[in-house]
Amino acid sequence: MYQPDNVKTSSDFPIPDMMRAWVLGDPDQLTLTTKLVPVPKRAEVLVRIDAVAICATDLEIIHHGPPASIQGGQPFNKNFTPGHEYMGTVVALGPGVDEYRIGQRVTVEIHAGCGQCKRCREGMYTACHNYGLNYGDVDKGHRANGFTTDGGFAEYAINNINTLVPISDEMSDEEATLVVTAGTAMYGLTELGGLVAGESVVVTGPGPIGLLGVAVAKALGANPVILTGTRDNRLQIGRELGADYVINAKKEDPVAAVRKLNGGKGVDYVIECSGAPEAVNEAARMVNRGGRICLAAFPGKPAEVDIAHIVRNNIYVYGIRGEGKSATHRAEAFMAQKRFDATKVHTHTFALEDLPTALKYARERIEDAIKVVVKTHGHAVLNRVAAE
Repeated sequence: MYQPDNVKTSSDFPIPDMMRAWVLGDPDQLTLTTKLVPVPKRAEVLVRIDAVAICATDLEIIHHGPPASIQGGQPFNKNFTPGHEYMGTVVALGPGVDEYRIGQRVTVEIHAGCGQCKRCREGMYTACHNYGLNYGDVDKGHRANGFTTDGGFAEYAINNINTLVPISDEMSDEEATLVVTAGTAMYGLTELGGLVAGESVVVTGPGPIGLLGVAVAKALGANPVILTGTRDNRLQIGRELGADYVINAKKEDPVAAVRKLNGGKGVDYVIECSGAPEAVNEAARMVNRGGRICLAAFPGKPAEVDIAHIVRNNIYVYGIRGEGKSATHRAEAFMAQKRFDATKVHTHTFALEDLPTALKYARERIEDAIKVVVKTHGHAVLNRVAAE
């Protein structure tokens, strides 16, 4: 039985020596195998993973590799377990940890910076200068679970205490996996200025981040909040999450429609979540002079951007990575206060052993899947489909 030196455990939460984990081989090849349950170091805990959501970035990592970086290179055939949007229960405490207790439910941020580089000292740990330099001959203490270290498609994972967000027993496992998604939207609004009340905001792209971007912007008091996209059913979810107006970009020119809705002058902020080829140029024409754009999506290819228009109109462009500056804690507070219902973007749930089917649902948007969740420990599966 699991009992490493200098690690605190409890008989109430017995831990096996081995765990089930999905491992990435060649691109798109995942194998369910067993691994040793990892051991927390100083300022770390062992989390029993209860649920993990599938992110579009997981699909990119499994298929292409980046933005994962394992041992300084591609993540393939390195015994790597992907997955990063997980929640669970603290079951073991590393040396000196007293900030959390065994049995405490938590959701997690992805990134734990090294804590010593320039960006980490500024609170920008998602832009840590020691990204990927961890747990080898060069141990900088950086950790980005599911990107540079093992992630959540397993039964247990190590987390730095700085990445933990306590959650109440009233929050379901599925909802808790969505906190980091809402945190990404919150981080984007933080970087755009934070004082959103009374400001006009457009969100482009009604994926999980975009939909929760609508919810967070409305909860912060933005007015109006406008959502653009190409799927009417997702735009309707956006309405339910607080969008004052929705625009189907297949049916009308989104730039003209946005400007018309806001008196012809454009909006103060755009949060770009679509990654579409023309998204940056459209966003630049949606904002007013001096407006701000946050880029939260990973486009598949380099985009041609009208920089002259951006410069002439004094438009500010920000790129964000993940859920930095403790935005996840703020997002969880809104969710705990029921300021919006994040579960509206959760559509399907599978068991851990059915991960390939869950990934297929997420990748191909089967049954209009938006956020697909995989359950790991001690919970009935809500919607289980036999693996194909």
